[in-house]
Amino acid sequence: KLVDPAVDLILVGESVGMVLYGLPDTLAVTVDMMIAHGAAVMRGATRACVVVDMPFGSYQELNALAFRNAARIMAKTGCAAVKLEGGVEMAETIAFLTKRGIPVMGHVGLTPQSVHTLGGFRVQGRGDAGAERVLADARAVAGAGAFSVVIEGTAEPTARAITKAIAVPTIGIGASPDCDGQILVTEDVVGLFADFTPKFVRRYAELGEDLSAALKCYAADVRARRFSGPEHCFGMPTTIKATRSTQT
Repeated sequence: KLVDPAVDLILVGESVGMVLYGLPDTLAVTVDMMIAHGAAVMRGATRACVVVDMPFGSYQELNALAFRNAARIMAKTGCAAVKLEGGVEMAETIAFLTKRGIPVMGHVGLTPQSVHTLGGFRVQGRGDAGAERVLADARAVAGAGAFSVVIEGTAEPTARAITKAIAVPTIGIGASPDCDGQILVTEDVVGLFADFTPKFVRRYAELGEDLSAALKCYAADVRARRFSGPEHCFGMPTTIKATRSTQT
């Protein structure tokens, strides 16, 4: 409810596995997890377009499997679209889904589900060959029918070139200010984590520090018996007090 009035689009990302469940990456996130979180977001979002990530293993094997999982996610959550990662190799799947009524957002560049084959969380699109590969991926995804393309962790000139080259909106995360839109993990925006801040993140608050300070104050007040106080307790109705006094 807090995010919905401020933004145009809410992506229920598989990063939920790392942010809420403490997983080291997104690979263990399941369709059921995405449905649960997607449905929760939909209960609070009344204005923004809500897109739900398709997790690793839910669409790569077969087009029919991708359709079943995408349709289930949309039916169970009520979201407007799904997002899947991949470029040229996923164009056929994207076309299969969009031709059957599933709106798809694409995702190229640094794709977290492929982090092990990419050699870790590394910037993509550097050098002529790298730039051409990501550009080809974006063109293939857009040509297959994706209504928008996320460009993540990609060299700025490459992301800028992609935005100029394709007809659908680009959404950047660690990409380029010239992308048509920008996206960040909400917990990064509000500063809930202090361990690591990616270069592409701007923290607009330090809620992690505020939360830690608040919890320490609460614990200290409880131990010192400063909380709770009379103002936090519930009294007895006057009529019951009077009755008990008469009986005694």
